[in-house]
Order: sequence, then C-alpha cells, then structure tokens
Amino acid sequence: MEEKEFKEVLIPTTLYKKIEEKIKGTEFSSVSSYVTKILREVLSKEDEKKEVFSKEDEEKVKERLKALGYID
Repeated sequence: MEEKEFKEVLIPTTLYKKIEEKIKGTEFSSVSSYVTKILREVLSKEDEKKEVFSKEDEEKVKERLKALGYID
C-alpha cells in the first residue's frame, strides 16, 4: 500500500536513535517505515478488539429483548 500524502510526527531524539539501531540490517529503509509498520499493527489489533459481541451473543441479547417485549 503506497501512501501519497504524509504528515510529520515528532518523537524524542533518544527514541529515534534506538529505532535507528534496531532497524540496522533489516528490511526497513528508514525509521519512518518502521514506525509506520508498528502503528499499523497496533491499530489493526485495536480494530479486531472492537467486536464486543459475537454473533451468538448478539442473538442471545435479541432473544432476551424479545422476551421482555422491547423488540418484535
């Protein structure tokens, strides 16, 4: 996925230097590419957690609401 627009994010110099050391000899060509990958992973995991109810749980809630007369 190629991004066409970018925004600047500032991080402490000490953190930047740690990342620089970490990515030496890896497939990452820059600190920015590494940080982008990590942020995408974190956001993806958060999106996965957003599903509060399973389909089974949702059906149980609907059945209970019907039994209570809140929905038909």
